[in-house]
Amino acid sequence: MTIAMAAGLGLLMVFTAFLSGIFGMAGGMVLIGVLLFLLPLPMAMVLHAVTQMASNGWRAILWWRHIQWRITVFYVLGCVIAVGAWSLTLYVPEKAVALLMLGVSPFLLRIVPERLLPATLGPVQAIGGGIACMALMLLTGVTGPLIDQLFLRSQMNRRQIVATKASCQVFGHGSKLLYFGALIEQTGSVEPWVLAMAVAASMLGTSLGKQILERLSDGQFRMWAGRLITVLGLYYVGYGLVLLTGIA
Repeated sequence: MTIAMAAGLGLLMVFTAFLSGIFGMAGGMVLIGVLLFLLPLPMAMVLHAVTQMASNGWRAILWWRHIQWRITVFYVLGCVIAVGAWSLTLYVPEKAVALLMLGVSPFLLRIVPERLLPATLGPVQAIGGGIACMALMLLTGVTGPLIDQLFLRSQMNRRQIVATKASCQVFGHGSKLLYFGALIEQTGSVEPWVLAMAVAASMLGTSLGKQILERLSDGQFRMWAGRLITVLGLYYVGYGLVLLTGIA
């Protein structure tokens, strides 16, 4: 990785962490798209996992008083079940498939009948959500709209959503790092200084985003989060189709 590429990625990581610092989402979707364009999928997954662990970990520390630990524990249990099942196959998708699944996921959720979606976020929903979100993360690198839908439908306020989601995502991305960094062969290596830069950039962007979140109302938070996910979903569907059809 050249110095210029690393500097560009550093700025991108500050921006994506800033975005996630406000909404607790979307930043990871932007970052994984760029990393998948620049790097082989396993290497992109490793660098993304380290970046997101730093971003979510720092966000969880900043908002630790608002974390709903009961939900976190059940969600992590679901993640463990998913990783255990996935490790039996060690499947790694093609970039085009990963991008298509990432982009389509928010729209698939919207066509599911309202009566079939969880009306609240209890232990059963948290375990089921952990399994589904971890499976999607191992396919695409992020849980994206799936975990967002899970939390936005809860009765938690915006601070509790951001804090609890961050605590869940630390474990989720840690599991992804284990899967792609230790279980998948020929992952490749990312220079330690690049990882250190990723951690620092993520912490900076997250801290800046916290200031904006404080100024939003719960209604504004939910409205803009939904719009952002829709735009990103459409982009990744188009990007995946371009790769799949061989246009670029």
